[in-house]
Amino acid sequence: MGKASRTKVDVSRREKIAAQRAAARRAERRRRILIAAGAIVVVVVVVVVFVVVKINKKPPPTAAAASNGPTGAALATLTKQVTTVPVSLLNSVGGGSITSGGSLGNTSGDFMAPISGASALTSNGKPEFLYIGAEYCPYCGAERWPMIIALSRFGTFSGLTTIHSSSTDAYANTPSWTFYGSKYTSKYISFVSVEETRNYRIGNSSSTSVNYVTLQTPTAAEQALATKYGTGYIPFIDIGNAYVEVGNLNPYGPQDLQGKTWAQVAAALSNPSSAIAQGALGSANYLTAALCKLTNNQPASACTPAVQALETKLASLKATSGS
Repeated sequence: MGKASRTKVDVSRREKIAAQRAAARRAERRRRILIAAGAIVVVVVVVVVFVVVKINKKPPPTAAAASNGPTGAALATLTKQVTTVPVSLLNSVGGGSITSGGSLGNTSGDFMAPISGASALTSNGKPEFLYIGAEYCPYCGAERWPMIIALSRFGTFSGLTTIHSSSTDAYANTPSWTFYGSKYTSKYISFVSVEETRNYRIGNSSSTSVNYVTLQTPTAAEQALATKYGTGYIPFIDIGNAYVEVGNLNPYGPQDLQGKTWAQVAAALSNPSSAIAQGALGSANYLTAALCKLTNNQPASACTPAVQALETKLASLKATSGS
């Protein structure tokens, strides 16, 4: 074989080897692309499965807090309406339609009563206003309106949000608020809130075995007060271990808010002759009177002559012994 022939063979071999190597490189690239694509598919599948599981774990739409009231600017407007009720309006309502009274240990009805002989309940060097309730509870739902009105006269709330009571309890979907996640500041009093559960159940709401979703748990000391003075009923309010309220002050209650929107309740509060104003503002004034007794009638903007007139009614309620 001549030199020219050998050169042609060598060139042909080199070309074949180069072609084989190029093919191998292309095959390797395809393999890597397929591996990468497969990994992406696996990740997508995992994410989809996670999302589906997450969605399926959510409570049923009929039991969940799907329509828990206004948000954004509407919530800001509503909050301002409830936290800045005019003093003149509160004074004009006074005790409203409320017929407070009763004795501690009477679980057949709602009541507000003084405690005698108990150690003062304080926190941060100030009288403590302790509230124990639950988001599902319609009576707690009714009580938060006067609580916010009264407490706003002594301090400032931030982070309040709206909720409705349980969709499967009495007075279903009572429009209300939640203290969970909110903050309260005051130089006169300390506010401690315990929202024990959410306003919806886990699982089938018709089953007695399902439970409301837990939010917060009272401390042993808080539960002891609720058991001693409220026999475990909610809403439970202890004002400095000087006054206790269990339930709503008669005749105010969730029946007054039934079928109302948050905006409608707020609008009714501005009408002193409405049943809602007579009940909610009257309740707020009694709560204010109890607080004023503990703050030596400070501030004056809260402890007005109209409120101080209710203080004498608080003092005339039947007292019970405490320790």
